[in-house]
Amino acid sequence: MRLLIYGSKEFAATVAELAQHCGHAVIGMVDDFSGGAGIVGTFDAVTRDFPASDYGFAVAIGYSNIPARWAAWERIRAAGYRAPALRHPRAYVADSAVVGEGAMVMAGAVVDVRAQLGELTVVWPGACINHDVIVGENSFISPNATICGSAVIGRDSFIGAASAIADHVVVPPASFIKMNSSYKGNRR
Repeated sequence: MRLLIYGSKEFAATVAELAQHCGHAVIGMVDDFSGGAGIVGTFDAVTRDFPASDYGFAVAIGYSNIPARWAAWERIRAAGYRAPALRHPRAYVADSAVVGEGAMVMAGAVVDVRAQLGELTVVWPGACINHDVIVGENSFISPNATICGSAVIGRDSFIGAASAIADHVVVPPASFIKMNSSYKGNRR
């Protein structure tokens, strides 16, 4: 698929490379606030010049503005664009796992049996999503974080690098778990 990357900063370059590893052709980046090399225009301009029938999107707005990320997702969907899940060929995603539209699974990540990743979720390298875990929409699971079996991560959450989420717990929506933390509360 020919993809446009919504965003133009450091994360966008990472997403563009992931998309290429997944076999997509990256056409350019979309930025509503600035121009420059590789930027094909604002979202409004892009909808005129790159029709939804011929192009898809990947959202590369980072975790520092999770609400803006979801707002961009809603604009993309309302305009009729598709956003394929991006699974790096060197990630392990179990056959019984579900990866939502627009989600990204980076190299070296593990998404184990019956795990579910919501739309627009990002799973960074080395992260381990164990069996029967549910990760809500628009959440970030940082490098080397471990989500133990049957845990639920609420939407719009950030799980820091090398953090561990205990089995059978519920992390509330919009949570921010710091790097190297362990979360053991709210068992389900």
